[in-house]
Amino acid sequence: MSRFAHPAGDRHAEMLPQERPPLAPADLNRINPAIWPRTSSRTDGALTVGGVDVRDLARDHGTPLYVLDEDDVRSRMRDYATAFAGSEVHYAGKAFLCKEIVRWLQAEGLGLDVASNGELAVALSVGFPAERITMHGNNKSVAELTRALEAGVGHIVVDSFDEIARLGYLAEQHGKRPKVMIRVTTGVEAHTHEFIATAHDDQKFGLSLNTGAAAEAVRRILALPQLELVGLHSHIGSQIVDTAGFEVAARRLTALLVQIKDEHGVVLPELDLGGGYGIAYVEGDEAPDIKELADGLREIVTKVCKDAGLPVPRLTVEPGRTIVGPGGITLYEVGTIKDVEGLRTYVSVDGGMSDNVRTALYGAEYTAALASRDSEAEPMLSRLVGKHCESGDIIVRDFYLPADLAPGDLIAVAATGAYCRSLASNYNYLPKPAVVAVSGGVSRVIVQGETEDDLLRGQL
Repeated sequence: MSRFAHPAGDRHAEMLPQERPPLAPADLNRINPAIWPRTSSRTDGALTVGGVDVRDLARDHGTPLYVLDEDDVRSRMRDYATAFAGSEVHYAGKAFLCKEIVRWLQAEGLGLDVASNGELAVALSVGFPAERITMHGNNKSVAELTRALEAGVGHIVVDSFDEIARLGYLAEQHGKRPKVMIRVTTGVEAHTHEFIATAHDDQKFGLSLNTGAAAEAVRRILALPQLELVGLHSHIGSQIVDTAGFEVAARRLTALLVQIKDEHGVVLPELDLGGGYGIAYVEGDEAPDIKELADGLREIVTKVCKDAGLPVPRLTVEPGRTIVGPGGITLYEVGTIKDVEGLRTYVSVDGGMSDNVRTALYGAEYTAALASRDSEAEPMLSRLVGKHCESGDIIVRDFYLPADLAPGDLIAVAATGAYCRSLASNYNYLPKPAVVAVSGGVSRVIVQGETEDDLLRGQL
């Protein structure tokens, strides 16, 4: 057992939102550095991020507003590059992607994973090197595969027998020989929500190790000279904090490498162990230590390969949430405050499930705080809700806010950098908020907020 794995049988105890105690009253004004962006603090009572007062952000850019701490995000990119030196780190663009993020990736030396033509277009539009891009997706279209071939992306991760045939045909037609990896479903139980667990057999991603589909995919690709099989890929899920699952996946993939060598006499040079590493959203959450994770993955792959007489493959990891999630907050303005006697107070803000659907989608939990001032008032049990026509339009299910909260106050929700803007919608015809980067006391828009004109554009 590697030093980063939990003891056998141990698993992350995930508590349902209603089972977790709300924040203690003494924590009302606290900014926990494990949850909030690295540059966060309170100055004269107000929350500042990147040296910028949130009141100034609301005044200059409006609310709701996504705020991204550039120093935080880029420092986490460097943390991964350092911890996984000698391996490949590819940022999972689905977490949040825009042109500026791509520029940061290029400056910090990371690669990029994309899962659609749109994500690929963002990367190519700012000159990101195509050879440092990996194309993912369980149902890549002919157009997506063609564009990936034409752009010369570094790797295409094949996800089905249909795709192997489709890609082989297109590669021959375009005179290309792409490097491909096989996405293997390893059967690892990821201790996370059902909707974001991706390595069990009964789901849409990948080719099963247990049924022999992965081994058959190897045979089919090796039979196509227009495809270059270079490795195996695995992704066991998202928001995973029990790292033992990564060890199990690494062992099973390495065993498949041995099987491929024995059956075909082929030694694959690459192994992609995916991402899905968790972050802290609420008090008590623990995120994996990146250096321990890196050392542990190398240790187990090296040991298994050496025991089997295989050269150690080049490792790739795909962090997304852990890079961009902690550095983001969402800023809202309080509108209606409604006390339900004997239960809780409903605090309605000017956004909701259109800018953060994660709570409604799979019960995500968040930390939120009064951001425009501090307060010594008595705590009131609160539920932060949006303005949409859904009872499930909840941002933070239960937490404490000060009893002197008033309309016009600003509320900040921590750790919203990942999957909030990416999953945003126009439900009830709300425009998507802007994304603002802050650093050194300066804010700048990196994604413009939508307007009513944007919502009406294209309608006939």
